[in-house]
Amino acid sequence: MVDTCAAEFEAVTPYFYSTYEQENEAEPLAGDKAVVIGSGPIRIGQGIEFDYCSVHAAWALDEAGFNSIMVNSNPETVSTDFYTSDRLYFEPLDEESVRDIIENECVDGAYPPAVVQFGGQTAINLSQAIGSAGLPILGSSADAIDVASDRERFGSLMARLGIPQPPGDTATSLDQGTAIAERLGFPLVVRPSYVLGGRAMEIVDNITEFRRYLSRAFEAAPGRPILIDKYLQGREVEVDAVVDEEEVLIPGIMEHIERAGVHSGDSMAVYPAEGVSDHERDIIVDYTARIGLAIGVRGLMNIQYVIVDESRPFGLTVAADSGLSSVYVIEVNPRSSRTVPFISKVAGIPMVQLATNVMLGRSIAGQGYAGGLQPDPPMTSVKAPVFSMSKLAGVDTYLGPEMKSTGEVMGIDVSLRPAVAKALMAAGLMLPRSGCILVTIANRDKSDAVGWLKMLGGLEYELYATHGTAALMRSLGLAVTEVNKVGDAFPNAYSVVADGTVDAVVNTVEEVAQALRDGFEIRRAATERRIPCYTSLDTARAAVEALVLGGSDYNVATTSEYVRGSVHVEEQQSAR
Repeated sequence: MVDTCAAEFEAVTPYFYSTYEQENEAEPLAGDKAVVIGSGPIRIGQGIEFDYCSVHAAWALDEAGFNSIMVNSNPETVSTDFYTSDRLYFEPLDEESVRDIIENECVDGAYPPAVVQFGGQTAINLSQAIGSAGLPILGSSADAIDVASDRERFGSLMARLGIPQPPGDTATSLDQGTAIAERLGFPLVVRPSYVLGGRAMEIVDNITEFRRYLSRAFEAAPGRPILIDKYLQGREVEVDAVVDEEEVLIPGIMEHIERAGVHSGDSMAVYPAEGVSDHERDIIVDYTARIGLAIGVRGLMNIQYVIVDESRPFGLTVAADSGLSSVYVIEVNPRSSRTVPFISKVAGIPMVQLATNVMLGRSIAGQGYAGGLQPDPPMTSVKAPVFSMSKLAGVDTYLGPEMKSTGEVMGIDVSLRPAVAKALMAAGLMLPRSGCILVTIANRDKSDAVGWLKMLGGLEYELYATHGTAALMRSLGLAVTEVNKVGDAFPNAYSVVADGTVDAVVNTVEEVAQALRDGFEIRRAATERRIPCYTSLDTARAAVEALVLGGSDYNVATTSEYVRGSVHVEEQQSAR
């Protein structure tokens, strides 16, 4: 027991840590109880959102009459505060430590069940070891979790359900991976299994990049298969859902502003998803319900989808289509996700409390909720990532399938573009209303940039661009100052950023060695000057559209009233 009285008085605290000694001061708690496995140290890919989930799970257990036992190794989180749980173990989140705690809390042969859904990938990775040891798991079983996590088992399930996935396979050797790549064709998304935040995940365009990648990926996840998928460029949406034995509750559908290929933790998400057609919405709801019930999820799950429609351009200005698109399942996570706190607040539905009660045996209907997709709220909410790149020297800032953000913020308004503007302002990524901007666009992105470049030309900006992008701008009738490439005579693309000439940068990544190096210098200079730097055309487009089409009045008073109402509802729901 942690001595909080410096040995002056007898300490009675709920804090414990393990030692190799003769005496055990952690006598097992009596009565009903459950062990909540936290998320461990806060790091990229495993953030404060899972601490939120762990805290609300402990509160829900207490409200249901259960003692909550928290296992976490990070003293800086709310889940390790003294008032959060009935008992806290400061322990590493590994199999040995967790099994020791569960066995220590055993009374008369009855082991307390473990709660693995709220600690992110760290906790869910422990489910198989706990299940193999014959220890109980609350909610989704170890086998159900494995069905969602194991590529071959999940693929077989999707085939039986008739639900499409991007074509893919798994490889355990370089030769096997090469054969798969030749069969599927490029581009491909390649990633290890069971890793945090998309670690070592990349989009590769040719066999040379692919073979180079496989060597690194096997090192990042030794002994685990490498997942190889056909990369489908489309609009990405995701849902969080609560599943009981009969129903699946979906609070809402979130649409990413950035197209598929950017990690969901680094994407901006819009709720309600205004760009999703009724046809697409019906498919997503149907797939989500069938997947959750077929896997046997009991509690929370997160599903990411990609909507492919070659005839539809990207952008918030584009209306939803008429139903000619195809919806594919990217992945299913049988746990809470980073968006659970966001969707819980903006939809007014206590997701963690609902899921915890489902895990304890209460139905969704028994808690006063109906299954299916819930009605959209009157407001639009936008989640935006927050980055700490200025504190991480030598790290590239471009967005890709590997997560880099360290937090998130949200903007709320009665319409989409003011909400986007608020989220970008809170994240420090909003364009100023006037000034200078440097634009360097990769060749493959130039045709997709025409629409928002015209909109940018209508703002009070002085435009700077490198040779190819400047030529494109001139062809659109825009006035532009051409600068040299990085390393050439001043002014060049690096110097105008480093000396403060420009107030923002748009730089999409060119997959050529020299261009990659030049782009890195530009992006690092922007990061160190702390000016907005967009590496995704979709994010840049959203910022420009928010300026041009969002208007100057962001309805702050209306938003404040809505937020106050949401906070009041949340306080009532979490009151104990």
